Formats: sequence, C-alpha cells, structure tokens
Amino acid sequence: MIQTIDLRELRPGRAELTALLPRPTVDISVAMTAASTLIDEVRTGGEAALREHARRFDGGEPTSIRVSAEAIAAAVEALDPAVRAALETAIERVRRASAAQVPASRVTELTDDSRIVQRWQPVDRVGLYVPGGKAVYPSSVIMNVVPAQVAGVTSLALTSPAQRDFDGNVHPVVLGAAGLLGITEVYAIGGASAIGALAYGVPDIGLEPVDIVTGPGNIYVAAAKRLVKGQVGIDSEAGTTEILVIADAHANAAYVAADLISQAEHDEAAASLLVTDSAEFAESVRAELARQTAETPHSARVAQALAGPQSAIVLVADLAAAAEFSNAYGPEHLEIQTAHNSEVLGNITSAGAIFVGEHSPVSLGDYLAGSNHVLPTGGQSRFSAGLGAATFLRPQQIIEYGPAGLEEVAAGIRALSDAEALPAHGDAVAIRFTPSAQ
Repeated sequence: MIQTIDLRELRPGRAELTALLPRPTVDISVAMTAASTLIDEVRTGGEAALREHARRFDGGEPTSIRVSAEAIAAAVEALDPAVRAALETAIERVRRASAAQVPASRVTELTDDSRIVQRWQPVDRVGLYVPGGKAVYPSSVIMNVVPAQVAGVTSLALTSPAQRDFDGNVHPVVLGAAGLLGITEVYAIGGASAIGALAYGVPDIGLEPVDIVTGPGNIYVAAAKRLVKGQVGIDSEAGTTEILVIADAHANAAYVAADLISQAEHDEAAASLLVTDSAEFAESVRAELARQTAETPHSARVAQALAGPQSAIVLVADLAAAAEFSNAYGPEHLEIQTAHNSEVLGNITSAGAIFVGEHSPVSLGDYLAGSNHVLPTGGQSRFSAGLGAATFLRPQQIIEYGPAGLEEVAAGIRALSDAEALPAHGDAVAIRFTPSAQ
C-alpha cells in the first residue's frame, strides 16, 4: 500500500537528501501552462469566460456569478445548529489567536530630534479563495476571513466553485460561514479562473481587483497564485495537502495511521509520510493503515494517495535524523509523537504548523485549534509562513528628523554620497543648512 524508504545506513548531505524526498510526479510547473491559459481567458473574456469555465470544470454554470445578499442571509438561517455552533467556536478561537499576530507600532528615539516609527498598515482589499472540489470547506472561510478582519482589512471578496448539487451555486454551508462573518461580496468562481479574476478584476460582474489573494486549493490554484504573484501579493502556494509524522516506538500506531489517513482523504495526490527510527513500529502502522483504510468512507481515494510516490514510510537511524529529514522536506503539517517531543521540536526549523503530542492531531488544526490551516505546501515552509494576520499587513517606516537630528548625520551623508558618486544626495542635505536657501 505505501512505499518504504530506508535511510538508516545513510546520513546524506542536503542536496542528496533533497533528491531522496518523496514528491508527487506532477508538480506545480506542469499545471502552470493550463493555469496561464485560464487566467488569460478570464482577462479577455470576463463573465463569458467564467461561465464557460464553470461548465467545464465546476458544478455547472451559476445562475448569477455574484451571490446575492438574500442568498447569503438565507444560508445563515439554514445552517444546521450543530454546524453553526462549531463555526462560531472556530471563529472565536481563530480571532483570538490571530490577534496575537498583529505587531504593535514602535517608536525608536535615536536622539532627542530624530526618530523612526515602525507601523503595520493593512492592505486595502483582499481576495479569499475557498476550495470546493471533493469536499466542502466552510472552515477555510474562517481561516481566510478572520485574520484579514483582525488585520483591519475593510474590503473582502470571497470566491468558491459552483457546485453541481446546488444548481451551480456556491455551497450553502460556505455561504453560511461567510454570512456569519459579515461577508457580502461572494462569487461562484473556482480554480485558476478565480485567482485570475481576483488578481485582475472582472468589470462586467463588478469584481474589482484585489491587493492580496489567499487561500488553499489544488495544484492549478497553486500554479495560478504563482503566476499572479507580482501583480498581487499571495499568502503561499497552499496546494495539495501534506502530513509528516515523526514517531518512535512509544507512539500509538492506530493514532498515527488515523492521522495519515485523515489527510489522504482530501485528494488522491495528498502526501502522507511517517518518519520513524523503529522498523517494528513502522510495520504496526502499515498494518493499521490497511485496516483503517478498508473501513473509511473514502477508501479508494485514501488507498491511491497512500500508494502514490508522494507518500512513504521513512526509516531513519534516530530522532535527530528524523528532524533533519523533516526540515529538508518542509511539511505543511508536522506531527511529533515520541517519548522526547520537546527535544525533537527543538530540532525543527521548517514546517507550516507543528502538532505536538498524541492528542494534537492535524484534524484539530483543520477546525478548532485556533491556529490557521492555510499553510505552505511543496516544501515551501522552508521559506514561507502560514496564513495569519501578518499576511495582510505591510510594515512601514516613518522617518521624522528635526534640524538638529539631520545636522548630526549630515557629514556622514556627504561622505557616503560622494563615495557612491551621487553628490546630489549630499547636496539635498547641505541645502538645508545654507542660509541663502532658508
């Protein structure tokens, strides 16, 4: 069912280890050509292109691409009480955790007459993508919207694919979650088309371009985000899900297998990895994977994901080697279930979100932990962060000097500007101390 990679006799260098990492055979670069075509069609064809894409890729052509305020309000009223209660709990927890991510403004007094102010300014408008292929994701509405609201963003547009089971409209539970958060601008647009629409705008449906696009999606969504980066900001290329579990012989094999399966049920291309220093434990997990996969509702999808080249049981010499492997892989989700969790955690440098202990499964973070589940994939946690309030904030420096403060550094500015053959830079300072210019 799942391949084994045995690294117990190896201590590969960084480049060699990178080559050994299990990855999907189809990477984001393959999807970029198709995503680019779809984005170009949206830019030139507007609403007509969006409707044609909905017929081809989503659940059929929506009655109206922009969802009415009445439909959003009706979706809120129709929410199952238990689902609504869970959504409200998630909103409250994510709001509290996101508030801790907003830096305070700080003033650095260099002298009595010179200061630098560091402030964090929210962007004006954001586009939020909520996937809707093999599953429905009202939780992703919360993960996108709440940090933006906490950051102070005032204009938010949300897109989600048309659903065949709901006459080509956005899934009602997604709409209900949006309504609970006060979102009134929602569009039935999916995939790469939605990313292009948010980045460049679609005038004939009243969709204005945004400053930042965020949200998870499949490989085509991730490719589209890479293509529009520069036109707009993005959070990260949050593509097909990944889980890496570092576990030793003290872990519960049934728990670990359940966690690997929980992410494999997202998509046939999902990556599920166990990294362990115990061959016996690895075999116990393999047996549990077979047993639990046969019993889970999406067993065919899970089995395909586990059997793919992106999933593996990796045997290593010790837990230090496990951490080294994980850092090279840069997982979206990392679980640590060992007898020495703190020690392993201390060796971790790269992960989107880290779940420590046997009672902190990734499913907790997907819904009600209070953390954000929109995270970098494909190894990008080595240099990217998960979605949070800071995603929507721009640090700005405000420089305020008086005459005494400027005079104190004038000679240094002149020395450096002359050294760089930019004398007008020094002149711009000197003129302020020239009596004839005052």
